[in-house]
Amino acid sequence: MTYWLIGAAVLVLLGLLMAAMVRAWRARGRRQSEVPAPERAPGDLGPASVERDGFYVATTRAGDPLDRIVVHGLGFRGRAVVSVHPEGVRLAIAGEPPVLIRASSVRAVERATWAIDRVVETDGLVAVTWSLGDTVVDTYLRFADDPRPVVDALRPLVPPAPAAGTPTGEKTID
Repeated sequence: MTYWLIGAAVLVLLGLLMAAMVRAWRARGRRQSEVPAPERAPGDLGPASVERDGFYVATTRAGDPLDRIVVHGLGFRGRAVVSVHPEGVRLAIAGEPPVLIRASSVRAVERATWAIDRVVETDGLVAVTWSLGDTVVDTYLRFADDPRPVVDALRPLVPPAPAAGTPTGEKTID
């Protein structure tokens, strides 16, 4: 009889823990309600310079790899097809409609070693920093094979850094 009571108590505790986790996830989604939905990828994009199967790891607020964005289908890790087009990056996460990261919104492309709950070998992740409305975010991608072709295809989308001593937004006169 005591085994049944102990077992029932453990099940009740596990149920309460799961309910608390769901509640916290939903609360995070409510706190991120100001984050706009990413643009859906149109079907008429230009030719892809590179297309790779990989894994979508996470999207976080830029500079804070522990603050996962959970709204608009960006909350869960999954298989993804990443392709780079003249218009931007098409990200097709399994189970979600494909989104387009416009070339004009890409801010940086870097290599990373960790994000949220994923730690890999040195520079095993590709981090794309981009503007999602007024929110700057980092999207982390993982590829089973060499990610350099994807990184090389993404680099031309990154705007050049202003020249030293030039205020942002102003052009130098030669």
